[in-house]
Amino acid sequence: MADGRSAAAPRPDARRSRWNSFVAVPPAASGKSRALNEEGHPTHRVRVEYDGDTVLVHLSDEDGRGWTTIAVDRATREWSVAQRDNQRDAASAAYTALYET
Repeated sequence: MADGRSAAAPRPDARRSRWNSFVAVPPAASGKSRALNEEGHPTHRVRVEYDGDTVLVHLSDEDGRGWTTIAVDRATREWSVAQRDNQRDAASAAYTALYET
């Protein structure tokens, strides 16, 4: 099992802030909510989708203009991550990197 990161980020201010959770977006006509967003900040979104082999976690930029996708193989827990301007491209890149030989 390996950990990873893109680069070190500056540590936030020493002040302690409360941790919050993303909340469900009101359901569409289908009656199912398929996304979460930061409460009071609807452009900051997260979505999780899966099939029998792979879990994809999509996280939008704070302003909603770009995406980071983490792909995880369900059997091995191997993972990859990709960042792109849109969710589809980020998902495709992360998925391809995960299963590339």
